[in-house]
Amino acid sequence: MELTVECQQREAGSKPKALRRSGLIPANLYGHNGTESIALALDGKIVERLLKKGAVNNTLIDLNITDIPWRGKTLLREVQTHPAKGSPYHLSFFAVAGHGDTDVEVTLHFIGEAIGVKLEGGILDTPITELQIRCAPENIPDTIEIDVSDLHVGDSIHIENLNLPEGVTPLVDPSQIVVSILGRQAGAEAAELEDTQVETAAS
Repeated sequence: MELTVECQQREAGSKPKALRRSGLIPANLYGHNGTESIALALDGKIVERLLKKGAVNNTLIDLNITDIPWRGKTLLREVQTHPAKGSPYHLSFFAVAGHGDTDVEVTLHFIGEAIGVKLEGGILDTPITELQIRCAPENIPDTIEIDVSDLHVGDSIHIENLNLPEGVTPLVDPSQIVVSILGRQAGAEAAELEDTQVETAAS
């Protein structure tokens, strides 16, 4: 997915709080010229639409700074939110031109109904739902589809088994399990272990 976003350079001396009160969201662009950055201001409604359609470290954004002017392909690297309201507080964009391959995170989309679940009473276990990959900016996939239809109880799919687009390299252990079909007992034990870990982390 690729989106187009228009914005303006932030005026020198402008206060972030004043910008937010006027409906603008502060932002910065990095990577366009060495270590330099450009302070930006985006319309709050544009930011709202951007965050509904795009994702951090995944969506390629055609950023158009109308008053400099500057235009180029970027990735949304960070979204800071208000600690109480949860509303967007500050955005960071990274210009990808001239940097070669870039590291992004892509959502895994599981399709089909596994035989092991439908006919054998198993449980679908998906230990990861996002995959960190490296590829050229123009080749960033929206999602990576994984068909689980043929999986029986005891079967699993590993990173190395994925059918990734050409030029896309995973950045994790290729032996890592992406999805497996657990028997009922194993599934219950896994759920119990997860609950214990959550309780431990909360205490």
